[in-house]
Amino acid sequence: MSGVNSQTARLLYQTLGSGKEVYEQRNNIADVLPEATLQLRTALQTWDEALRRAAAEMEFIDKGNIKALTLNDADYPQRLRQCPDAPIVLYYKGNASLNQQYVVDIVGTRHCTQYGTDIVNRFIADLRQQCPQVLIVSGLAYGIDICAHRAALQQGFQTIGVLAHGLDQIYPPRHRDTAVRMVENGGLLTEYMSQTEALPNNFRQRNRIVAGVSDATVLVESAYKGGGLITCRIAQDYGRDVFAFPGNVGQLYSEGCNKMIRNNTAALITCAEDFMEAMGWQMLVNKPATVERQLFPDLTAEEQLVVDLLQQNNDLQLNHISVRTNISIGQLTALLFSLEMKGIVRPLAGGTYHLIS
Repeated sequence: MSGVNSQTARLLYQTLGSGKEVYEQRNNIADVLPEATLQLRTALQTWDEALRRAAAEMEFIDKGNIKALTLNDADYPQRLRQCPDAPIVLYYKGNASLNQQYVVDIVGTRHCTQYGTDIVNRFIADLRQQCPQVLIVSGLAYGIDICAHRAALQQGFQTIGVLAHGLDQIYPPRHRDTAVRMVENGGLLTEYMSQTEALPNNFRQRNRIVAGVSDATVLVESAYKGGGLITCRIAQDYGRDVFAFPGNVGQLYSEGCNKMIRNNTAALITCAEDFMEAMGWQMLVNKPATVERQLFPDLTAEEQLVVDLLQQNNDLQLNHISVRTNISIGQLTALLFSLEMKGIVRPLAGGTYHLIS
């Protein structure tokens, strides 16, 4: 809608709870949102074009077997929902859950060398052997992105491509065959409506979704500047783990990785085992719990509240649990430690807690 930017739209949605409620309250928006500017109040009076565009998009997604996921939907990526700039609506075509227990994105240069290709292929093959239920995410671009998607498909992983345009097209076109296979074993995800072109700024916006849906970002080959580095910085801002494979000194597409490792903005890894150990996934996948879970643990009312929440939405960050349970961070930290000692929850990377089933 003209005159309403994404931040304002998100504020309206979160304040009123749905797009329908925003529409119904359009004439008295200042009553429910006192800080609403005159520009916003004026913009909300004109809905004809927005409704026409929405109707056309609904027809498109119905024909294309596409899901429109809003922030309030259970299928919306929970990790992304925790991010302050998460899109209100995502368009998704595929069969993979966006809320799998383990999600990692693999990014890097569009001009990857044989060294980068070999790293991606080996990393994903080894990951498949050690942790077969990982969801692999990337951006369907040339280079490392498409290599990651193809290696994931070859190894039997589900893989998600995050697009910088609508689902009525595939960019670049030569990746269409891979995209079709991904829809059958993974999916395609975008925040953009149909008829949205792949403009340069859209790719930068796309990177935040790549980082936001994932537990960790893995950088494989990057020049001193590049889109992969942007994804890594966004992941850091979100409190997610960032890893980089080192490269040969002096090589153009090793400079970005080596710089991040040197500056301690990415952890150095050389193989899937390094990555899993750093994430704590190896312990979760291959080893039994080190703390024996009590058969009938005595839970306080607050502990039971946390357990009930994690049963509904597992793998939540500390601040998200605090908001949903209305328990202060300080008290919640003590509760989660108690639950950990009882063998009921386990802390994961990025301040996330997992309910042990």
